[in-house]
This record gives sequence, structure tokens and C-alpha cells, in this order.
Amino acid sequence: MIVTTELELEELLSRPNAADREAMANMGDLLILGVNGKMGPSLAMRARRAADEAGVKTRVIGVSRFSSEANRKLLEKSGVETISADVLDDGDLSALPDCPAVISLAARKFGSTGDEPYTWAMNAYAPARIAERFKHSAIATFSSGNVYPLTPVAHGGSTEDSPLEPVGEYAMSAVARERLLSYMSKKNGTPMAILRLNYAVELRYGVLLDIGLKVFKRETVDLRMGNANVIWQGDANSICLRALRFAQSPPLVMNLTGPETISVRQVATRFGELFGCKPGFSGEESPLALLNNAAKCHRTFGYPTLALDDLIDLTGQWICCDGPTLNKPTHFEARDGKF
Repeated sequence: MIVTTELELEELLSRPNAADREAMANMGDLLILGVNGKMGPSLAMRARRAADEAGVKTRVIGVSRFSSEANRKLLEKSGVETISADVLDDGDLSALPDCPAVISLAARKFGSTGDEPYTWAMNAYAPARIAERFKHSAIATFSSGNVYPLTPVAHGGSTEDSPLEPVGEYAMSAVARERLLSYMSKKNGTPMAILRLNYAVELRYGVLLDIGLKVFKRETVDLRMGNANVIWQGDANSICLRALRFAQSPPLVMNLTGPETISVRQVATRFGELFGCKPGFSGEESPLALLNNAAKCHRTFGYPTLALDDLIDLTGQWICCDGPTLNKPTHFEARDGKF
């Protein structure tokens, strides 16, 4: 497989599978809040394509302030209805249409340091408002693997039963989101699914791109966070769609990532082989890293469709072709929780 254009990439990211089609055939109208972020457009287009291929007339509606008109045009061209609204605005939120299924992507991570109040508003206050407004809907939302502490690499990552020990205000606000959603779910009987994602990657963004670009530019690769988890964004979005079927009260909580614990050093070395160079490194691997164990997710939804080797190859090809990026480094190597 070779992907060299954004058109090809968007098609791959939004390509539905049989399970997506089954999910959309039984879902009813779907409202996606915060659709203009990194994952929203491809998620909405996947849902729209899956509904069309399933032969159902389900509406897929994307809501955002739409700072990017390009994404809005892309969504509308694909058949996704769009609404410009701010979920922090009372009038905007109340005016949104009722739908039996809601996916909330409204959140904030990067830029949290230095603007913590807005981070808490988006990650805790807004989700609680959304949960109250759509208390009669099934709701799925992404949380973060950052709710967990750093754990020994040899242990395979935190499970859903591991204690929540967030590091930094972004991670604390993510825990607050989960606590408030759980409260609203119990209060109103709202079925919910909370997915602790860690980390989604595509060719324009993510941990693999960060590492690959460092190697390609002959810059040193930071080994302080020597291990990580990744999952193809298309697979993460597929699981999010299908998770609505398992929404419950109290909420279903599930880790969402790939099955491997990746070694940053080994991934960089593989990129070096693709680029014909030897990567340089700084720092040393720690025995502790931010890792999720997603065995529960894999038992429920199956393994990701794109394996780590495929993702590295696709990312390497993209870098070699000078493919565009979102220019948003993940800062996955941060160990102090500051983003």
C-alpha cells in the first residue's frame, strides 16, 4: 500500500469496514461534537460512508466552531451535515438537534500549560454540559491514557482497573471529565462509553511522524520516554463508532490503543533503514513510561487493521514524498505532564 496524497489519506482514514456498517445500520442519527479537530473529520466521513453502504438514511451531523472552512467544505462534500456552534455557549448548545447517538470530541490538550482555566472548561465543564443536554442519548467520548501514572515498561501498561494518578493539569482535567461524566450518567441514567486513547496516529500527525521526522532531518531522537503505544486513527475511530452499542450506565470505560509496546529506539532505527541513515539519540530510556494495556478493547473489537510495521512504512513513505503535516508535535516524550 502506498499513500502519497491527502485525498488518498482521507479515503483510507474514512474507509468503513463491515462492523462500521453494522453499527451505523442500527444507530439512528449521529451527532459529532468537536468535529473539526484531528480525528473528527475522518470519523464523521467514516460514519457517513458506513451508513450509505448499509443503505440507511441516518443523518450524520458535525458540530464545531469551524475555524477551518476547508474541513467544513470537505465534510459537506462527503454528505455530512454541519452546524457552527460553541458548546460553551448556552444558546448554541440548547439549539442543537436531539439525536439518539452522540460522540463528543470537544477537548483540549496542547496549549494547556499557561491557559489552564480554558483547558478545564473544555475538558470538564463542557462535557458535563453536553451530558446534561443529551441525557436521553447514548454518548461516546475519548478520554486519555494520561489519566494513568508512568508504569514499569515490563508490566505491559495500565489496565482499566489501575489507579488514576494524573501528572499535570491536562491529565487532571481529563480525570475530572471522567468523574463528571460518570456522575451525569448515574444521575440521569445516560448510557456512555469512555475511551482512554493513547495515542492515535495518522500520516500527518502522531508519535510515529514525530520520530520519523527527527530521523529524516538528522536530528537527535529524545529517549526520555523510551516506550509508547500507538493505534491507527482509522481503527480508533472505528472502535469509537462501535462503542456506542456498548454504552451503559455507569459508563463503560475502556483503554484504546494498539497491542504493542513500541520502543522509540527501535522505531527510530527502522526509520533510519528506510531513509538510509543512522539515527542519533539523546537521553536514556527510563524503566517507567506512559503505557496502556488495551487487551479488553481487543477482546471486544478485535485487533487493529494496520499493524505497527505497516504504520512505520506508510509514515516513512509520506515523509519521503514531503507529505503535508499538521505541524503539531505530540510532545509524547514529556514526563512532567506539561503540554
